[in-house]
Amino acid sequence: MPDTATMLDTRSTAAAAVDLVLGEVQSLLTRIQQEQSGRLQELAEAVSAADRVFVHGAGRSGLAVRGLAMRLMHLGKPTFVVGETTTPAIGRGDLLLTVSGSGSTPGVVRAAESACGAGAQVAAITNNASSPLGRLATVTLTVGAASKTDHSGTASAQYAGSLFEQGVALVGDALFHDLWQRSGLDAADIWPRHANLE
Repeated sequence: MPDTATMLDTRSTAAAAVDLVLGEVQSLLTRIQQEQSGRLQELAEAVSAADRVFVHGAGRSGLAVRGLAMRLMHLGKPTFVVGETTTPAIGRGDLLLTVSGSGSTPGVVRAAESACGAGAQVAAITNNASSPLGRLATVTLTVGAASKTDHSGTASAQYAGSLFEQGVALVGDALFHDLWQRSGLDAADIWPRHANLE
């Protein structure tokens, strides 16, 4: 059984880690708010104007953007996750919302190319606006966090692309909140769309 000193050290280490994550996320979101507010608005407008929204990202980035897909569905926006068996063909009037820290994730770039070929719009959340994905997108939000291959610790002390993925999830929540406020719906209106087969 660990002694009290060891338990206190563990708790303080965990608390310090929370402080680190909190500080990095706050700094990141403040920078996005100050430097990318126009792009945030463009992204919200693109999502709002789309007939249907398709989301795509690999790994943890993909998990982060799925949270936004769920919230868009709660608002009544037809929303699909690329790669699911029930996802239909994309076409004109649709938006493919892509997420890739590097902007060069092969599967995500290929999907963006296909979406462009089908006449759909592409939006990108990335660290690299001049990447292949950024060049395909009509709206690009540059997060400016460490990519998963950045092991220098300069952009973030967290492992790999953790800060980028946290930023994607929280920007997604902010976008949802903006769109929700515009919709005029209240929480009771949205609630019936929540899953009831859990």
